[in-house]
Amino acid sequence: MSQRVPVVDAHHHFWMPGRYDYYWMAGPELEPIRRPFGPGDLKPLLDAAGVDATVLVQTVPSVEETREFLRIAEETPFVAGVVGWVDLTDPDVGEMLAGLQASPEGSRLVGIRHQVHDEADADWLLRPEVQRGLAAVRDAELAYDILIRPRELPAAIATARAFPDLRLVVDHLAKPSIASGEIAPWATQMRAFGDMPHVSCKLSGMITEADWNGWTVDDLRPYVQTVMEIFGPERVMYGSDWPVCLLAGDYASVKHALEEALPALTEAQRVQVFGGNAIEFYRLGDGCWVIGDGVCAGA
Repeated sequence: MSQRVPVVDAHHHFWMPGRYDYYWMAGPELEPIRRPFGPGDLKPLLDAAGVDATVLVQTVPSVEETREFLRIAEETPFVAGVVGWVDLTDPDVGEMLAGLQASPEGSRLVGIRHQVHDEADADWLLRPEVQRGLAAVRDAELAYDILIRPRELPAAIATARAFPDLRLVVDHLAKPSIASGEIAPWATQMRAFGDMPHVSCKLSGMITEADWNGWTVDDLRPYVQTVMEIFGPERVMYGSDWPVCLLAGDYASVKHALEEALPALTEAQRVQVFGGNAIEFYRLGDGCWVIGDGVCAGA
C-alpha cells in the first residue's frame, strides 16, 4: 500500500450567524460571507483541491464556540484539530483548559487563539494576566496562534522571547499591507522570529490583505518569499482562511496562489509546507497521520 503525508489546511473557520456575536463581521463589505458555513460546504472544496485534513480555528471569544467546534471535529473526519478560545486573563484559565481537554472530544483541542489585533492595547499580549494565561496554555501542552497586525508585532516578539517552550504560530503573516505593496517595517520586524525555532508562520489570509478585486500572485510573492527566508520551509504551513478568503477569491485560487508564490522547493519541503509542518506543530493524530489508498490513519 502506498503511503504519503496528508495535505493539511492549517487554518479555516465555520460559523453560524445569529448563534454568536460575530462583531468583526459588521459592515456591507462582509455581506458575502454573512451566512452559515459548515463541514458540508467545505468538504467538496477540499476534495477538489486535494486536501485531506484541516485545523478548525475559533472566530469569536467564546468557550461555548470552542466546545461546539470540538464536537464538530469529533463528528467530521477531515477536521483533525481545533484551535479554540479561553479567557487568558481568567485566574482559573488552567482549570478551564483542563476541563476542555478532559471532555469526550478534548483530544481534538490542539491550540488556543485570541483576536489580539482587535484589542485597543497594542501591548495586550504583555499584560501580566495574559502572560500568566499563556503559561497555562504552555503547561497544558497546547499551541498558541498569534493573531496580530504589524502594530502588535513588538509585543508578539517580546512574548515569543519570554516563552521559548511554548509552540507559537503567527497567523496570516501578521497581516502586512499587501494591497499597498508596503514591505517595511513589517519585514524587518518579522525577522526577529528567525532565530526562534519555537515560532512558526501560517501562509494564510493573504488575498484579503491584497486588493480584493485585482490581486495577482505577483502581489503575494514578496511577502511569501520574505516569510520563507525568515522561517524556512520547516516552520511555515498552508492555511486557506476559508470562508474569509471568499471575499477576494475561492478556495482553489488560494491554494494555487500559494503554490505559485513559493520559491523553488524540493518535493520533501513542499510536503512539509502543505501538511507535514502542521501535523508536527499541532501534534495531529499523535504523529501517526499517514495516507494510504486514500484513507487517513491516526485521525
